[in-house]
Parts: sequence; structure tokens; C-alpha cells
Amino acid sequence: MIRTAVVDDVPVIHAMVRELAEYEKALDEVRASEEHLREALFGERPAAYAHIAENEEGEVVGFALWFLNFSTWRGVHGIYLEDLYVRPEARGGGHGKALLRELARICVERGYERLEWAVLNWNAPSIAFYESLGARPQDEWTVYRLTDGALARLGTA
Repeated sequence: MIRTAVVDDVPVIHAMVRELAEYEKALDEVRASEEHLREALFGERPAAYAHIAENEEGEVVGFALWFLNFSTWRGVHGIYLEDLYVRPEARGGGHGKALLRELARICVERGYERLEWAVLNWNAPSIAFYESLGARPQDEWTVYRLTDGALARLGTA
């Protein structure tokens, strides 16, 4: 049901990234192409990793895309889950839980002490799902982001 992504999965991963962005009401923000994902996942210096969820017929129904982070407080790596997506017709089939279980297994096996991700405040079904697994919100932290013009201005000042 869960396997490590291979380069031939890039088109379906890209399609699901777009599906996720549409679900999150942000499709117009997607700039990544298949080539961007191919380079990030399978280039000379991979920056991210992906796992694929398949149904019983071998059809791709979901993915998790993640990268390593580092905790200065714990002194070890962790996993930051950038995207977790299961296609609507496959939801409730255990694919999301299986993807998270695989990432948790990797953490335990490698001695990583954190598995972290962000979820939109309005996404009540996902929040309930994550909390059912024992995940807890880190509501004392606020995420900040620089992009586009603000990033360019700061980076060239």
C-alpha cells in the first residue's frame, strides 16, 4: 500500500499537488512544474523525499512529500511533512494513516525525534484525524513566511 516514490511517479505527484492546492483554495499559487519536482526528489542533490499510497488495484491514491529538519534543542534531525494528500475517493481507506505510520517508522528507525507539519485552521476533518493519532497543535508558535517581492527586497538589500 505504501512505497517510496520513483521518478516515474513525478507526473502523478504533480497532479496531486495541484489537487491539494485546489482543495486548499490556492491553486493559483502553484508554480512547481513536473521538472521542479523531478529535480527536488531525484536530482543530483535531492532536497525532498516522497512516499506513495496505492489502492488494492495498484492505482496511486495519495502521497506524502517530506524533508529533513533539525532541532537545535534535541540535537537531531526530524521530518517535516510538507504535503500529505489522499484523493477524495480513497479517503477513509487508511492511506493517510499508513503514510504517516511510514514516516513515523522512519523517524524511529533513524533516531529522529520529531514529525511535524502544518494544517490550515479551517481544515477540521484533517485536524480531527491528526489529533486521533496523538498529534497536538503547537499553537504557541506562529509561522512566518517571506516570498515574492518581500523576499527579493530583503535578499537584495
